[in-house]
Amino acid sequence: MSELAIDIGTLRKCYGRFVALAGVSLAVPKGEVFGLLGPNGAGKSTLVKSLLTIVRPTRCDGSLLGQRIGHRKTLARVGYLPEHARFPDYLTGRQIISYSAGLAKVPRRVAKARAEHLLEIVGMAEWADRKNGTYSKGMRQRVGLAQALVNEPEIVFLDEPTDGVDPEGRVEIRKLIERMREEGRTVFVNSHLLGEVEQVADRVAIMARGAIVKQGTVEELTHAENRYEIKTLGPVPVEARKTLEEEGISVAGDTIHVHAEGAEQVQPVIDLLRGTGSPIRQINEVRSTLEDVFMEAVNRQKGEAV
Repeated sequence: MSELAIDIGTLRKCYGRFVALAGVSLAVPKGEVFGLLGPNGAGKSTLVKSLLTIVRPTRCDGSLLGQRIGHRKTLARVGYLPEHARFPDYLTGRQIISYSAGLAKVPRRVAKARAEHLLEIVGMAEWADRKNGTYSKGMRQRVGLAQALVNEPEIVFLDEPTDGVDPEGRVEIRKLIERMREEGRTVFVNSHLLGEVEQVADRVAIMARGAIVKQGTVEELTHAENRYEIKTLGPVPVEARKTLEEEGISVAGDTIHVHAEGAEQVQPVIDLLRGTGSPIRQINEVRSTLEDVFMEAVNRQKGEAV
């Protein structure tokens, strides 16, 4: 049995001459939270909709939960909260979940029990019988999450789940995502909010102009960009500065930036400064954030496209 929930060799989607997805390749392990990051218009929603056959891909070589993309019975094991999900304002939260259960062919008796349970989980039990039109954005998203889980899916796709939600609502949604992972579900989160994804994702892929430009665990992506910042008491001596710059190390005034995987690689710089009698007043390990990696990858992609 495959340990991958999603295994895509090539996924391509064209609208006439416009290429929305340019041969995407992607692997998502089972039981993890996977974050798909990218600016608006990068192709994130098109990728999700192609996997769910909401749009028909131009070419697709890959599998979802061990079956070919589009396998109807497999889609019954999938949950989905689309971006800007819209449910009728005249329905209550309870009715929305029941309606989604009916579409998923969940037996009525089972659906009723699940609806009660899910309303408790998402914190909407108290407002279950109020109409959707009276809900805030955060409340609607919570109900949307509940309906996405009513068929007890093995994989859940969440398209911009925290967009427009207040800070308290974002924290609650993040807790729900973590709970899904604890239950053994695979969660695929599509978002442009890097900070949100960084806090919850096991792995991420960065998308730009219809292509995956980087993917891996958050640890792998940020670790590769580690650097150390060394500050001296006064400007770095000219002799030391010349030697460092010849080795490709950046020096600005009293600050030296050393790209290194570990502290042992910084020792030669420290020895050089001591040899020139330059006092060291501070050494900091500066770890890149996911945002740093994201911006570098997206900007590089833009440069290559020019």
